Amino acid sequence: MSSAKSATTPGSGRALSVLIVSTLAFTVCFMVWMMFGVIGIPIKKQLGLNATEFGLLTATPVLTGSLIRVPLGIWTDRYGGRLVFFALMLACVIPIWLMSYATAYWQFLTIGLFVGLAGGSFSVGTPYVARWFPKSRQGFAMGVFGAGNSGAAVNKFVAPALVVAFGWVMVPQVYAAILLGTAILFWLFSAHDESHVVASKASFGEQLKALKDPKVLKYCQYYSIVFGGYVALSLWMVQYYVGEYGLDIRVAALLAACFSLPGGVLRAIGGWLSDKYGAHSVTWWVMWVSWICLFLLSYPQTDFTVTTVNGPRTFHIGLSVYGFTALLAVLGVAWAFGKASVFKYISDDYGQNIGAISGIVGLAGGLGGFILPILFGLLMDLTGVRSSAFMLMYGVVWVSLIWMYWTEVRKTELMGKNAPASPMSRSFAR
Repeated sequence: MSSAKSATTPGSGRALSVLIVSTLAFTVCFMVWMMFGVIGIPIKKQLGLNATEFGLLTATPVLTGSLIRVPLGIWTDRYGGRLVFFALMLACVIPIWLMSYATAYWQFLTIGLFVGLAGGSFSVGTPYVARWFPKSRQGFAMGVFGAGNSGAAVNKFVAPALVVAFGWVMVPQVYAAILLGTAILFWLFSAHDESHVVASKASFGEQLKALKDPKVLKYCQYYSIVFGGYVALSLWMVQYYVGEYGLDIRVAALLAACFSLPGGVLRAIGGWLSDKYGAHSVTWWVMWVSWICLFLLSYPQTDFTVTTVNGPRTFHIGLSVYGFTALLAVLGVAWAFGKASVFKYISDDYGQNIGAISGIVGLAGGLGGFILPILFGLLMDLTGVRSSAFMLMYGVVWVSLIWMYWTEVRKTELMGKNAPASPMSRSFAR
C-alpha cells in the first residue's frame, strides 16, 4: 500500500522515471510516424507523383496510427501502459525496416499502414503517465509526455542529413534500429502499478458510445485542429518550403522545424497553464491566435497593378520566407498549448476513463492529420495555390471558435457573484 502511494507522489522517483522514458519512447515513435514528411520528397520525384498522391503517401501512416488509438487506449486501461507500449514499439520495427525495400507506390502505401501503428503510442502513454501523478499535476505530466510531438522536429534534423549523405533508403533502416533500442530502454526503466489497471468489462462498442457525448465531440473538433493540423503541416511544410521558396531540402527541413519543435516541446508549458488557468481559457486564446496566424498565412503571393497619376504601377504582396517562418512558429506554440489544454479537459471531465476517451479524441486528431494532407494536395492540384492549405485550416478554426462560443463562452457569467475572478482580483485576495 505504501509503495503504491509513493508511486503517485509528485516527487516519486518511479513516477519521474516512467515520465522520462515514456516521453523518450513517444518522441521516437513520433519521429518514425513523420518519416514521409522528409523521405516523401525524393520518393515523389522518383515515382513522379502529383500533389494529391504525395499527400496520400504522407498521410497513410497517420490513418492506422489514428484508427488504432481507441483500442490501444482501452487496452491500456485493462492491461497497463508498460506492456502495451513495449509491444507496440516491437511490432513496428520490422515494417519500418522493410520500407527501405519498397519500389512501387502501392508498396509504400501498404507498408506505410503498418509503420503508422507507431502513431498510436500517444493514446497508450497519456493514460499510463497520467495515473502516476495526482490530479493537480496531471495536466503538466501529460504536457511533458506530449512534448514527444517534437519527434516531428527531430525527424527534420536527422532524415535530411541521412538522405543527402546516403539516400532515402538509409532513413527507415536507421529508424528501425533506433526504435528497437528505445523499446529495450523503455522496458528497463518503466514500471507497472496494478492499481492503475481499470477493471472494465465494457466492449469496444460500449466504450465508443462516448461519442454520443456532445463534450467528447467538441473535444474531438478542437483536437483535430491543434493535433491534426500540427501533424498535417509537419508532413507538408518541407515540400512547401522547397516549392514556394526554392530552398534546399536541408534548409527547408530546418525552417520547418521552427514549427514542429515548439509545437512539441512547449506542450509541457501548455499543461502547466491549463492546470493554473483552466482548459477553457487556454483553448479559447489558442483558437484566436490560430485564427489570426492562419489568416495571414493564407494570403498567396500576389502582384496587382494600380493606375496612378504617373501611369500603371505594380505592387507585390506576399510573405517573405522570414515572415512566413515567424508566423508558423507562433502557430506551433499556440497548438502546443492547445494540445495540452484539450487533454486537461479530458482529465477533468473523464478522470476514471482517460484511456478510452483520450483514444477517441486522439482518433479524431489523427484522422484530421490523415485527411488534411490529402486535401492540401487536392486543393493545390485544383487551384495551383500553395497557401490554399492555410485557407482550409482557417475555415476549420472558424468552426471551432463558433462552437466554443455557443457552448462555453456564451454561458459564462461575466459579471455578478458567479463570474470567475480576474487575475488582478486573485492577486489582491492573496
